[in-house]
Amino acid sequence: MIFKKKVFSISSKNEFENLTLDIFHYQMKNNIVYKNYLKSLKINPMKIKNISEIPFLPISFFKTHCIWSSLTSIPDIVFTSSGTTGEKSKHYVADLSIYINSFIKGFEFFYGPIEKFKFLGFFPTYRKNSSLIYMIKYLIQKTIQNGSRFIYSYDKKKNIIISDKKNILIFGLSFSLLDFIEKIEKSGYQENLIIMETGGMKGKRKEMIREELHNILKNIFSVNEIHSEYGMTEFLSQAYAKKNGIFRCPPWMKIYIRDTKDPFIHIDNNKIGGIDVIDLSNYLSCPFISTEDLGKKINEEEFEVLGRMDFSDIRGCNIMTI
Repeated sequence: MIFKKKVFSISSKNEFENLTLDIFHYQMKNNIVYKNYLKSLKINPMKIKNISEIPFLPISFFKTHCIWSSLTSIPDIVFTSSGTTGEKSKHYVADLSIYINSFIKGFEFFYGPIEKFKFLGFFPTYRKNSSLIYMIKYLIQKTIQNGSRFIYSYDKKKNIIISDKKNILIFGLSFSLLDFIEKIEKSGYQENLIIMETGGMKGKRKEMIREELHNILKNIFSVNEIHSEYGMTEFLSQAYAKKNGIFRCPPWMKIYIRDTKDPFIHIDNNKIGGIDVIDLSNYLSCPFISTEDLGKKINEEEFEVLGRMDFSDIRGCNIMTI
């Protein structure tokens, strides 16, 4: 499909907006759930001429409906959320290669070629239907010659930090990183070490503010900054923060902040509201998603994630409450 090539070759705001409108019209033809949602809102899709007018589908629909806009009928894979309460979200992925393209091109957009990295995954359990675990497993397999692997509680730190001048990137849920550092001693500064927390206490530990968590990790691993990843089961792309929890998106992804009292109004920068996401790599499910996360935009390129809305389920891979 022509969208597949166009999504990952966006190089300007104009290209993003034109492709977004094309994909919106594709959705209206092929996504029954989204089409019916707009119909229930009495919105005429033919009158939508600007991406700012496009409605966002509540993320809870991924728990109750099969969100599907592919011309095929069988998904390559079904990812499920790891929420600890309530019904789990399911993302029916029609073309797995789109997800692989998205997370590789997205990572390399911010960090450079994956071949230059040794990836270490700090996760207590191995869920084969987790989109996050799938991504990290893929990155590990593609760089296994660099010593990439999953790390378990009985591993010794001295055996994982040493690398042949490769950049070392440690992925970990917040609580699993905290569990691990309780068993090790403070290390010396290592310039090529990146610690990336993917959020998620999952009820294992008391929630803490991001600054507190990052200060603990910076002290033990002797790094200047802690990186963060923002993604979830329901969309195929990730945003990254290299310091201070300030996130940026790849070119095919965009964040809006909606008014908490009126979900159809987007608010100005530096105001707190609900996070809406356009993820064009989601064109075979739904690219227009209204999440249950709180955040604020700093400018057109940067945003913060400030926690979960009060009525939301606890999400396994979310950013900590702030």
